Amino acid sequence: MANERRSDEKRPGTLDGLVNNARGATQKGPPPVHLWNPPFCGDLDMRIGSDGTWHYMKTPIGRPALVKLFASVLKREGDKYFLVTPVEKCGITVDDAPFMAVEMRSEQGDGGRVLNFRTNVDDWVACGPAHALRFESEPDTGGLKPYLHVRRDLWAKVTRALFYDLVELGEERDVDGETMFGVVSGGAFFAMAPAESLREFG
Repeated sequence: MANERRSDEKRPGTLDGLVNNARGATQKGPPPVHLWNPPFCGDLDMRIGSDGTWHYMKTPIGRPALVKLFASVLKREGDKYFLVTPVEKCGITVDDAPFMAVEMRSEQGDGGRVLNFRTNVDDWVACGPAHALRFESEPDTGGLKPYLHVRRDLWAKVTRALFYDLVELGEERDVDGETMFGVVSGGAFFAMAPAESLREFG
């Protein structure tokens, strides 16, 4: 049994192998996940819930350091998500967005206001042209769901509390002849919706 355990420690497609291979790949800074194209090793019973909680075999992963490690090797291809190391690619399920934006700080830069967001894995992202905000309608409620671009094809869902903070900072601007309500950060204007429909949010 001990020999089997040791053999799994770096075997692609196993949880122990994934953890050890990911640790080895992240020792020298952020891993270049976008450059890796290893063999697909199947799907893991791992899911990121709509609230940003990571689950393995239907049990929440309670170790923040482990969640951060997995998040650092997360990759999206089309509508599918994978955990990738130089030697393996394992599919996982993501209910909504892989991250949550849980804190926001506003500061004044040379070009005006910059909104900085902290994700649930403690990455700080400065909203601007390279890290846009987008707003999707919620058919069931008629409200909006805001998302922040984190890196490549990965997004963070902005919490409802922070969304209300964004509304407080909002302003109206003309966009292609239509008055839109939105928020400015990093010199860019991110439209939420036509100004006249703002009263329907929430």
